[in-house]
Amino acid sequence: MGSLPEPDVAREWLETMTLIRRFEERAGEMYARAKVGGFLHLSIGEEATIVGSARALRTGDYLISTYRSHGHALVRGTPPENVMAELFGRVDGCSRGRGGSMHMFDLSRRFMGGYGIVGGNLPIAAGIALASDYQGSDDVTLCTFGDGASNQGTFGETLNLAALWRLPVVFMVTNNQFGMGTALRRHSAVTDLQRKGESLGVPGMRCDGMDVIDTHAVLCEAVRRVREDRRPLLVEAVTYRFRGHSMADPEQYRSKEEVAQWRARDPIPAFGEKLVREGVIDEQRRAQIDGEAVERVDAAVAFAEASPFPAPESLYDDVYVLAQAVRGTYSVKTTDPGAGPTDPALPDGTDEIPQQITDALLLGEDAS
Repeated sequence: MGSLPEPDVAREWLETMTLIRRFEERAGEMYARAKVGGFLHLSIGEEATIVGSARALRTGDYLISTYRSHGHALVRGTPPENVMAELFGRVDGCSRGRGGSMHMFDLSRRFMGGYGIVGGNLPIAAGIALASDYQGSDDVTLCTFGDGASNQGTFGETLNLAALWRLPVVFMVTNNQFGMGTALRRHSAVTDLQRKGESLGVPGMRCDGMDVIDTHAVLCEAVRRVREDRRPLLVEAVTYRFRGHSMADPEQYRSKEEVAQWRARDPIPAFGEKLVREGVIDEQRRAQIDGEAVERVDAAVAFAEASPFPAPESLYDDVYVLAQAVRGTYSVKTTDPGAGPTDPALPDGTDEIPQQITDALLLGEDAS
């Protein structure tokens, strides 16, 4: 257990956790009103894990998240207006309305995004850390993922390479007790998740993800060791999500009593009460913090509502193409020997790779 930070820092932690909570609650309401499309994964209950870990980073460090990433964007400083606009699919969203809930991104704040594929962010985190080494910087990458992702192939592959190449990355598994609707004990043979990297050369640590002070203390030590030793670490943050896996989750896999037991450890009231006991704030200021968070979220919703949708003619913006005349991604039927680019403006040899693939398929070659 760490110690209480300076009063200004402690107040900022409470303000940010409260903002994330109120933002997530409103996002759920907006989803129910069909203002938000696609899927919506809320981090209600995990605010201490988000804030405690992010505040262990320097401004120049990198943070990469999962599809449950609204709070990570907010904690890195992305304005709630831009996060809400992204949920609404509007041009003023942090991903210009193209990412939605699962693909937040803010390069200017070194928040390297949320990712819809379970475990898909792990190898990307290793690549970011490798880039830091190439550039000769001491930047650290914090990669967060859920307990379910620790069973993915990318987990073992990435931790192995990170240890082998001594990459400066902290892997933080957010153990919220369930991989979607499957309890930890039913999806992982090793339930002590901090130990899952040991055989790969990545030692582990654990923090109480329901306690922002403990989370911050453990992550500060992990980040310090990774920055100084240039070796990866795995941190297990033990926490709980109070809502379902997504808004479409009927939550039939857990009891109301279990949720109530974890709600009794709600990290926001617990930390607020501690600040009142320690004289950092009084009850009036505590209520003001909550009211200010609600006002900021109200403003974010109004901003998102006023922001326009992307123009139809921008559909192909930022989409990889081989030539201006080709709209969208380029593909061919590789089993057809005559397949290839038909655009005369394309330079000679453009079809080299598709033809190679075709030849390989015809010859029955495989990746071995």
